[in-house]
Amino acid sequence: MNELELKYGCNPNQKPSKIFMKDGKDLPIEVLNGKPGYINFLDAFNSWQLVKELKSATGLPSAASFKHVSPAGAAVATQLTETEKKIYFVDDLKLSPLASAYAKARGADRMSSYGDWIALSDICDVETAIMIQREVSDGIIAPDYTDEALQVLKSKRKGTYNIVKIDAGYVPAEKEYKDVFGITFEQGRNELKIDNQMLSNMATENKTFTSEAIRDLKIALITLKYTQSNSVCYTKGGQAIGVGAGQQSRIHCTRLAGNKADIWFLRQHPKVLSLQFVDNIRRPDRDNTIDVYISDDYEDVLADGIWQQFFKIKPEPLSRDEKKAWLETQTGVCLGSDAFFPFGDNIERAKRSGVQFIAQPGGSIRDDNVIDTCNKYGMAMCFTGIRLFHH
Repeated sequence: MNELELKYGCNPNQKPSKIFMKDGKDLPIEVLNGKPGYINFLDAFNSWQLVKELKSATGLPSAASFKHVSPAGAAVATQLTETEKKIYFVDDLKLSPLASAYAKARGADRMSSYGDWIALSDICDVETAIMIQREVSDGIIAPDYTDEALQVLKSKRKGTYNIVKIDAGYVPAEKEYKDVFGITFEQGRNELKIDNQMLSNMATENKTFTSEAIRDLKIALITLKYTQSNSVCYTKGGQAIGVGAGQQSRIHCTRLAGNKADIWFLRQHPKVLSLQFVDNIRRPDRDNTIDVYISDDYEDVLADGIWQQFFKIKPEPLSRDEKKAWLETQTGVCLGSDAFFPFGDNIERAKRSGVQFIAQPGGSIRDDNVIDTCNKYGMAMCFTGIRLFHH
């Protein structure tokens, strides 16, 4: 089959719609369940490339959580701490390596991952399927599924859950085409390989990347390769913890991603871990309530007894001073940028979120200012020399 008819394009009024192979060859995918749409397939093909490259670069099973053609989270399989299991709400599950990777990809930004498209680098096992079953998600792409995992996933969304199998050996054409306003654009595929060599040109006085930093910087750069630009990605512990996508200015990318990284870390605060929710609270309501609790608007939003809808016991607020003190303990964070930092203000913002290791293209007329700011804080920064715009 070399084409697949779709219900509509990006919006219901955009018809007809289909995906197809221009060369007449068969599509490299098989729809095992559901009826994926236009945006679903955009997410599927971008997220599959991301996890395939993560697996190749790290040797570890990988997962991504996509929304609107950008990753909300991406991760490789590492053992979760007890705290991570709690903040990702998987402490009651048996976790395979692949399930651990998805738990981290989903848990990086749970609000953004609501209704996500999932990509897995490896055959989906039942442990991962059981985790996915209880989350709100649009669909999944993987190279294959165990019989038990497929049975679990097919029961999701009253049997309509979108399940796509992709040929892991598929090699796309060297050139890509896109039509905009009736005009066709052509470009060579971005086949850039992100590896250790790309992280070797150190620009700062501190020229040491730890082995964990090398892994996490590769995760950041590969994530950015499939994130709508401008984009910045914070990583730690084998996962993205904050992605800032599609912003017009670099500092807004850095702030957006940094704010998400801060929320990820604040979710680990003892006061958050001790919150007592009412029985049978919906998972999205719990996630949203945690974000409200962490925000500066908590007391206003949950005033006048509204807190009783969510909590068994009214929690003590998490004060600004408590949040500041907690965030100041964050260390070892990595930061990748898809284009150069034009000013040192990006480094100042990154420092507030515990960033110690940075990979960016370099090439700004203000590189000296960026380097000086890194040196002020003892950060290690390399110039990759490569831009990673994605549109």
